[in-house]
Amino acid sequence: MYNRKIRGPLIEGNKTIGQITKEVTAPLETSPGMWWYIALAVSSLAAVYGAYAMYITVVKGIGTWGLNNSVAWGWDIINFIWWIGIGHAGTAFSIFLLVLRQRWRTSINRSAEAMTVLAVACAALFPLIHMGRIWLAFYIIPYPNTRGPLWVNFNSPLFWDFTAITAYLLISVSFWYLGMLPDFGTIRDNTGSKIKRAIYGFFSLGWTGSSRQWMRFESLSFVLGGLAAVLVVSVHSIVATDFAAGIVPGWHSTIFPPFFVVGAIFSGFAMVMTLMVIIRKIYKLTDYITDNHMDAIARIL
Repeated sequence: MYNRKIRGPLIEGNKTIGQITKEVTAPLETSPGMWWYIALAVSSLAAVYGAYAMYITVVKGIGTWGLNNSVAWGWDIINFIWWIGIGHAGTAFSIFLLVLRQRWRTSINRSAEAMTVLAVACAALFPLIHMGRIWLAFYIIPYPNTRGPLWVNFNSPLFWDFTAITAYLLISVSFWYLGMLPDFGTIRDNTGSKIKRAIYGFFSLGWTGSSRQWMRFESLSFVLGGLAAVLVVSVHSIVATDFAAGIVPGWHSTIFPPFFVVGAIFSGFAMVMTLMVIIRKIYKLTDYITDNHMDAIARIL
């Protein structure tokens, strides 16, 4: 149980349920500020530049990444490891704190899970463009084909990267989306727009908030959490084995899998904390993401 006298309140201000709902959903009912359009413009420019960089990669080859150096890591693998590491934290954050029944996670877990989905989606790009011939990316996908005895190379790290990332992305998206069903139902019931009500009503899958639905919701959360907990460890272990299985001096070591897993959790939790510092200020959510929440994340780190 959460001891409020010792650990402080989860939400500051002695707010009613109606006040909490109104304040949390306020950003969805109001127009974004100028900062949002500036951030959108900067992000769009970065996305365009990224698309251009991938075009150059396909046209000129992966030598543009610095892969001519056999000792240092290339541009692609640095980004791949970084995104995978960041993507671990959101699901790990929600899963382990859910299993341990830490109630303070509810103010942060949605943002952390969204960060995971986007980070893993970005990481999934790199095994594809790493091939240099992205139009042949289907060769790393195991599926029935008419190419006779030609099959995927089960000794290739690219195949296991694809398998691990796909499984982790699917479970992360499921955990993220199904966890938002009560949120979608609440927004549906409180929005004044018919279009928004229809959209959120569709995505809420008929959520009414009954006791039976909450029981099934919690049971499903624990089941998905158990599945994802295994993937959190296995995905980065597979990524680490990509290096540990090589013959490069300093990389051929069995310490790489646990080293990568622990490093990913640390870096991911640090990114969650960084995002929360920004979000709680921009959206004025300091009563919901309190100093106690930030202190709890810092204690984990």
